[in-house]
This record gives sequence, C-alpha cells and structure tokens, in this order.
Amino acid sequence: MKLKEKWLHLWRDFMGTAIVQWPIAIFFAVLIWFVYVTCCTHVQNKHILKKYSKKPAIVVLWHGRSMMLAPVMKLYNMRTCSLASRNKDGRMMAKLLKLFGATKSIYGTDHDGGVSALRKGVRILQRGNRCIVMCPDGPSGPSMRIKDGVLYYAKMSGAPIIPVCFTCSKPWFQKRWDRYLVAKPFSKIIVNVGNPIPVPSKMTKQEFDALRVNIDNIMIKQLRTLDKTFNLFKVEENLTATEFKEHQRALRKQKKSK
Repeated sequence: MKLKEKWLHLWRDFMGTAIVQWPIAIFFAVLIWFVYVTCCTHVQNKHILKKYSKKPAIVVLWHGRSMMLAPVMKLYNMRTCSLASRNKDGRMMAKLLKLFGATKSIYGTDHDGGVSALRKGVRILQRGNRCIVMCPDGPSGPSMRIKDGVLYYAKMSGAPIIPVCFTCSKPWFQKRWDRYLVAKPFSKIIVNVGNPIPVPSKMTKQEFDALRVNIDNIMIKQLRTLDKTFNLFKVEENLTATEFKEHQRALRKQKKSK
C-alpha cells in the first residue's frame, strides 16, 4: 500500500471516531436550527404528524431531502428511531438525528446487516409508541427508487408508510447522486406530509412489486409538485452514487482534453 493510500485510510478511520463525529454533528445541528429559525416554514397536513407523534409509522423521505425535516419532526414531538447505514457517514447522520430527538438508531442496509436491522425495527414498531424514519433510496441509490426493505418493515409490523418531503425558495443543490438540497437562510420552506399508506400483511409478489412502484410514484409526484412551486430544476431519477461519480470523471476528462 502506497504512503498516500495509507494516510487516506488512517484519515478515514479517524474521521469515523465518535470523538470527531460528535462535534461535527453538533455544528451541523446548530447550523440547521439557524436556517430553520430564519426561514418561513409551512407544513402541509400537519395533523398527520400530530396523529402519529406517539404511534407506530414508517416515515420515508428521499435521501436528498432530509435536511429541514429533522427540526420539523422535533417540533411536532415525533418519537422517532432512525435507520442508518453502518459506514461512517451513516453513523454521523445517526448522531445528528439523535440531537434532533431520535431516541435510537438502527444500523443496516439491504446489503449490510439488513436482516438484523429489520428485526430490530419491527420490534420497535410493534411496541406501538414510536415511528421509524428512513430514506428508502439510500445510502447510494438509485435515486428516488424505493428498496424492498421499506415495504417489509410495514408488512411485518402493520405500521403505515408516511411519505414526507420539503422544498425551498433559495436552494443549493449539492453535486451528488441524490442532489442533496440545502436550504439557505431566509428561504420559504414548504413541507408536505403525505397520507399514510397501509401495507397488507399478505401479498403476492406481483402485488408487492405493484405497491412499491405506486409508492415510488407517490413520492416522486410529491417532490415534483413541491419543486414546481419555486420552479426548481428537475432532479434526476434512478441515479446511483457510482454512476454519478463516473459521469463527473468523464466530464472532467472532456474539459482537460479541450
């Protein structure tokens, strides 16, 4: 292993330690609260959040639309539990959400610890007093495509799926596969809470796949309708982190060749 690679490996390990991540999480929590208090926020269908503040539900949001939903969940006293990936980014996000009231974090994705996470999540939902918050297209895409895990949580627990999304008048879209939306201070923010979607405990594979596509379409329409309010650009669908990085490398090579 080259010296540069060793240094990068050590640096990544260091950045994944709790002693480093907690101060960073605190910094971002303060920053998010600052943005929130300087913005004018309107929550559509807030009665749904109130209804499920202490009831089992699966709150789903696209990976790129998580920033301003954390303070909203906190202010509506949602008893939440977060689902995060096991990598350092996932653990950082779990720490940040804990500062916004998430009482517990479940670590696992479809490819890493998914079965264990599913069991833990279902047990939490079956207790009947809190919801789970998850990004169904995370942690690396495809963007705006729901993975099967979300439906399994709902199917096995009986908890409904509640799609939530936000948009803003002064956006900064990061150059990432998920087009992560950062709301700038003094923006107008709109948060939409979708109607709860029940998931039957017994379904054929065809019914399961059809329901997944239907929820996909509901969440995409939710985002498109919100973004249209401020005439924001159309965020890409079905994009993975790997594909996005390869595309960016190709663009850089084109610029250099010119």
